Amino acid sequence: MKPLSRPLFAAVAALFALIMIGTRFHHFGDVLHLPDASMALFFLGGIYLRKHLAFVGFVVLSVLVDWYSVSYAGVSDFCITVAYSFMPLAYAVLWYAGRLLAPRYDGSLKSHLVVFGGLLVSATLSYAISNGAFYWLGGRYTEPNATQYVQRFLQWAPLFVRAAAAYVLAAQVVQALLFRFAPGARDGRAARA
Repeated sequence: MKPLSRPLFAAVAALFALIMIGTRFHHFGDVLHLPDASMALFFLGGIYLRKHLAFVGFVVLSVLVDWYSVSYAGVSDFCITVAYSFMPLAYAVLWYAGRLLAPRYDGSLKSHLVVFGGLLVSATLSYAISNGAFYWLGGRYTEPNATQYVQRFLQWAPLFVRAAAAYVLAAQVVQALLFRFAPGARDGRAARA
């Protein structure tokens, strides 16, 4: 996939930022709450946005949303420990996996499968980094041990990876539709009316 034009880059970045803000905490209540899209957005950001500075911007945005959530929206600070400092690394795994796969993402069925497989692998690794740091370094477990960690990982990792996979699959469907029906979408140009 070719890099996006500047207007399309700005539109995609703004859309991703809105989705991150909208899904990162329960601001509309449980009835309208969608799963956190952050993992998927970092992976998709690597595919569509690619730029290192955009990665930094999304890390800063995620920290600001978390700060606001804990400080003003009543979200628990249970997960905010020294282990939180590993989140940029966990997000980097996703972003740079997407960036690595971007040149191979040409809209073909094979490229969609490769990207989806890449998401599953990178989301699992990303979750292992963030969850492992929290479990082993977060100070929330009095006697951490490998057996308990593996049990917790197997319990929670599928939920996080599944949520990321659902968002990436939705993005792939949107891209496939755009490639099919919007002139210029395949080469990264905004369609002209």
